[in-house]
Amino acid sequence: MNVDTIEVLLIEDSPSDARLTQEAFRDGKIRNNLSVVMDGAEGLAYLHREGAYAGASRPDLVLLDLNLPKVDGREVLRRIKTDPQLQSIPVVILTTSEAEEDVAKAYEYHANCYIRKPVDLARFLEIVSAIENFWLTVVKLPPNAA
Repeated sequence: MNVDTIEVLLIEDSPSDARLTQEAFRDGKIRNNLSVVMDGAEGLAYLHREGAYAGASRPDLVLLDLNLPKVDGREVLRRIKTDPQLQSIPVVILTTSEAEEDVAKAYEYHANCYIRKPVDLARFLEIVSAIENFWLTVVKLPPNAA
């Protein structure tokens, strides 16, 4: 892996949202490797490098949907932020949920930010582009510890 490449993990069960996010990141200016998993259990396996993900790179950033099958995104976030090996990875919540309880719980579990997915396609691409621009160009990410 090139040290200038940012590793991003997208945990998203909507194939269309995953595809749009991939397109937005592909069109971006920053070299990144965007990996996609479709449920919370896969996301945790990826993060812990288990099973099919034994050779996975540690992500520099996680984009996490809350409403996931198998293991809910709220639980995935809680597990990431309570695991000493993973807790330094920034987690951006990217979800359709507008529930105040979800916002409060996400920050209680130490999400780095909470973004509601817009339903409008152009706005969705704008949001993903803004995430990429901020998190991959403005922010200094923590060193990628093995």
